[in-house]
Parts: sequence; C-alpha cells; structure tokens
Amino acid sequence: ALEQSFPPEDRFPVRTWRRLLRGNARSYVAVCDGEICGAAVYLYRAGTGVARLYSLTVSPDRRGQGIAAALLEAGETEARASGCDRVRLEVRQSNATAIRLYERHGFRVIALTQSYYPDGETAVRMEKSISAEESPAS
Repeated sequence: ALEQSFPPEDRFPVRTWRRLLRGNARSYVAVCDGEICGAAVYLYRAGTGVARLYSLTVSPDRRGQGIAAALLEAGETEARASGCDRVRLEVRQSNATAIRLYERHGFRVIALTQSYYPDGETAVRMEKSISAEESPAS
C-alpha cells in the first residue's frame, strides 16, 4: 500500500526490493495503527565510510508527524555504529519538499547530476556528516 503512494516512475519493482534486501542494506519500517506508514533503505559499500540513503518514504496521510525524522535517525545511528562518517542521497530536483526535509536534518547539496532519472530529470546529490565527534541532533 505504501508503495502505491509513490509516483509510478519512482516505484520499486518486487525484484528490486528482493535485490536490496539480499545485499548490504539496512531497511527500516515505521508502523502506525498496524499498517506500514514509512520506510527507509540504506545501502553500504565496504571500505567507503559512506552510507547511501537509497529510499525514504512516508505515507501521505502520516507526513508531518516525525516519521521521516525517526527513520533518518535510525539509519544514521546504525551507519555511525557501522563505521560510516557520512550519509549521501539523491533526490529529484523537482521534489522541493524532500530537499527541505533533508536540509532541515543537516544534509547539504554537493552536486547536481543531469539526466539521473529514467525520465531525464536532474538529481540533487546531498550529503550529511555523521561523525561520532559531531552532535547526532538534526
């Protein structure tokens, strides 16, 4: 049900979910009233010190309730414990709401990648330092 709230071009096929869950990934799920209302997937590559936030979504009727913040915090805490000092992500340039969310949580724009998405849209690449020396507060 949560996947159906994505725009069709951003939905993961079942095959992609299976690949993600078999790989070096961590998935987090938020449950509200017995239903999945949010999810995040973080990917890890050995030796890089960087975790990649591959996907973050919250059900439209649950937005603004701190669910995204909790999913970000859970992923960042585990990434830090796994030896990562940064989290990176890509977000559609047209997704101003998500960009503002990430900026509020300490991400900064590091690059624009033209024609990143299959429909040709530009990606905004963002990064956040999560070093143990820095405050984990958003």
